[in-house]
Amino acid sequence: MKLALPALLALAISATPAAAVEQNCRFIQAKPDREACYKRQEDELAAKRKPAAAADESKRLDTLRQLRQDDDAVYRSINNICRGC
Repeated sequence: MKLALPALLALAISATPAAAVEQNCRFIQAKPDREACYKRQEDELAAKRKPAAAADESKRLDTLRQLRQDDDAVYRSINNICRGC
């Protein structure tokens, strides 16, 4: 019980800045500053998502290569079948 309170307090403190970063733009009164803040957030999110997209593209290319290899193997095996013997 004595350890639960400090752990909970540390968790609450560490989670607060992330939420504050996402919500701080809407409280900016000047429109150009607010839009610049939103643009920075958008750029940060895009930067976080880019590596995942690159990995996804690599995975997709590997899958296509594997499918082509499988198709080639099937076509080679079909060519060895005697038709009309």
